[in-house]
Amino acid sequence: MPLDRLVFQGLRNLQAIDLQPGNRINLVTGDNGSGKTSLLEGIHVLGMGRSFRTRHMRHVIAHDAEGLVLHGRLAGDPPLAFGVRRFRDESELEIRLAGERVNRLSRLVETLPLQLINPDTFRLLEGPPGGRREFLDWGVFHVKHEFFEAWQRARRALKHRNALLRHGRIDENSMSAWEFEFVHWSERIDAMRSAWVDAFLPVFDETLAGLMPLPGLQLRYSRGWDKRRDLTEILRQGRDVDRQMGFTQQGPQRADLAVRLHRRPAVEVLSRGQQKLVVSALKLAQGRLLEATTARQCLYLIDDLPAELDSAHRQVFCQWLESMHCQAFITSVDHDALADMWQPATPVAMFHVKRSASGEGKLAPLERQIS
Repeated sequence: MPLDRLVFQGLRNLQAIDLQPGNRINLVTGDNGSGKTSLLEGIHVLGMGRSFRTRHMRHVIAHDAEGLVLHGRLAGDPPLAFGVRRFRDESELEIRLAGERVNRLSRLVETLPLQLINPDTFRLLEGPPGGRREFLDWGVFHVKHEFFEAWQRARRALKHRNALLRHGRIDENSMSAWEFEFVHWSERIDAMRSAWVDAFLPVFDETLAGLMPLPGLQLRYSRGWDKRRDLTEILRQGRDVDRQMGFTQQGPQRADLAVRLHRRPAVEVLSRGQQKLVVSALKLAQGRLLEATTARQCLYLIDDLPAELDSAHRQVFCQWLESMHCQAFITSVDHDALADMWQPATPVAMFHVKRSASGEGKLAPLERQIS
């Protein structure tokens, strides 16, 4: 179900927004600093409960506003209204679904599955494993309902084991109990991750081949501990070293999804443009697998799509979005860089963000359809 209405107040430098987006491609243009990325950030907060630009939600609130209020509505029969609110002097994010207040952020994430493609997406290649684990777990979370509970329980057991490691003397009974719990849920997590990767790989290969063939590029999942040994044995034999380090060194919290080209890290071989297409293929394929597995629609937020890509690859990228029949919000400084990339039959809603004399960005619709 696509978003058919967005109402934002108190979002960074943007004036209040009451927007009816198109159900397919939404192209947002404007000068640097006008507020294009802020619009994507607002949608991201609405779907994920957090910003992709800052860890501190108070920074997302406009400097002269008391709080931030974001509302969205998903088309359907009946439509589903949902929203978040955060006051500057409070630390909690208030979440509402269909008029009811909910306390679990996971409910919000389930409501609006979204993929973000922006400069930070390069971290899937060049960053530490944590970002790739988050990518992996997003996919598993949305197709395996039991994953979230397993992840929570493993995290709880890990926290207790690490606390015991930092004590001067280890309580053998307590340590064994928490290790048993940790191993049980770790193996469940690994099984779900492995199954998801097996389903994901052919979808990724197909998507990447469509964007830019790269023979020899491979994804390799590592579970976070020696695949030839039992995790229970690893934890028992590693207690002394783990105690010296102060934390558990092996387990699902160390998993990774490495991207290699001819056995070398892809980031060391590929150009910047090639890297963007690889990470875009990862994101698009993840959404495609979600839709194929659950029949739910994924929303795509793409910040500055033309950056790093020549005209030919921009065209290919846009063709893929068209073929997916998805809803996307795409920003660009240059209107002409993307305006003519779409087929006449593809609905494209166009908006322009103009910065006022007061420094606020005002969003205005342009042509509703490119023909």
